Order: sequence, then C-alpha cells, then structure tokens
Amino acid sequence: MAQAPRAAQPIDPVLVVIPTYNERENLTPILERLHKALPDVNALVVDDGSPDGTGELADKLAADNPHIHVLHRTEKAGLGAAYVAGFRWGLERDYATIVEMDADGSHAPEDLPRMLDALSDADLVLGSRYVPGGSVVNWPKRRELLSRAANLYSRLALGMKIREYTAGFRAYRRQVLEKLELDEIASRGYCFQIDLAWRTARAGFDVVEVPITFTEREFGESKMSGSVIREAMLRVGVWGLQHRWTQLRRLFRR
Repeated sequence: MAQAPRAAQPIDPVLVVIPTYNERENLTPILERLHKALPDVNALVVDDGSPDGTGELADKLAADNPHIHVLHRTEKAGLGAAYVAGFRWGLERDYATIVEMDADGSHAPEDLPRMLDALSDADLVLGSRYVPGGSVVNWPKRRELLSRAANLYSRLALGMKIREYTAGFRAYRRQVLEKLELDEIASRGYCFQIDLAWRTARAGFDVVEVPITFTEREFGESKMSGSVIREAMLRVGVWGLQHRWTQLRRLFRR
C-alpha cells in the first residue's frame, strides 16, 4: 500500500519533551506558556534527579494537569541520554510528533505553532536563530560567536546547507525517530543535536528551518562546558572525514 502524502499525515497528538536538571524556577513558567500557546499538547518532563526539587515540582504540576507527564531518571547522564529516554517514552505511545524544547525559557513556546505548521512540508523542523527572521536576545556576544562558529564548522565538515545544526528547539515526525537507530547515538552533550540533524538528513528525510527568537535564560546556569565543546568538535570532525572519504570512494569508482 502506498504511503499517504506527507501533508495528509497527521501531526497530532504532539509530545513536547523537556529535559531538566535544576530548573525549578523555570519549569512552571515554561509549562504555563506552552499550554497557553497550545492547550492540547502534552509535555513530558525528563528529570535527571535534580537536587533542587525540580522533579518533585514536576510531579505536583502533573497531578494538576493531565497534559503534563514526568519521567524520573536517577542520575545526570547528559542531554542526549535524557532526550533519547523521552523519545522512547513518546514512541511507546501514539504521538505523531515529538518536540525538543529547553526548560530554561530560551525557546519561546509561542514559536511552536509555526514550527508545527512547517511539518506539512518536512519531516524535521529546526527552530533556527540563524535564518532570516531569527534572532537572539540578551545572549553574551562571546556565546553567540561560539555558536555561530560551531554551526559554520558543522556546515563545512558535513557538507549540508543546514544553518543551525545545534538547534535545540525542533519537531520530529515519529517516522524519523522510528527509523533512526537510537541505540547507536553516543553523543551526550549538545553534540547530540548535530548528530540527530546529520542522521536525519543522511537518512533521506526533509529538514527545514523556521526562524525563532532565542532568549538567554533568566534563572539558573547554562549546562555548556569545555568538555561539551570538545566532544562536538571531535565528533563532527570525524563524521566530516568519513563523509568526505565516502564521497571520494564513490568518485573513484566511476
């Protein structure tokens, strides 16, 4: 039986996966904004044993709202592992779309309706700061330059036209996550975002970027670290070399 055209495939129900570690001050406001923008979407808070009580707060919010769910993990194992756990939770249920969104307020839930609309022509939608119409607010210039450099490095290494590989606000059709080998994803930090965008494009899925406004967090601390940056540079460099080598082998076989 032929598969229905993408535009005819439903995107509902939608699950928004929100990883947390010490985000107690940010969690309630971001969930309130999410359900004001999209009252019917479900949110899954994936808490990595936050010592500040984020997990306990998430349980209280879930008890009062059937659209909020909580997945407790016992240790801080990295952003990638938290998202993979959230993806698996969503795939075990009937969600047609699974969204990544940070808890710290840097991703505006008000941008999500436009991202979901873009799924009519795509399999993965990236919320991008670096396409026309995208912007950053209150972000230190050093962090912005580092982010832009990381994305330029990724474009040059991997040879694709994605403007923001590191985008952490994104929406997947479930078919993408079903096809990707989630067990093979070893990236733990923000390299996870580059990894999945790269795998999705290589698997033949359509990736589009939608402009968003990224706002620096008001409360808490960024999880970015030197080890996260080093992991991304090393892994992207290796993937790029493997990609170029594959291209050369195909060229020589002609």
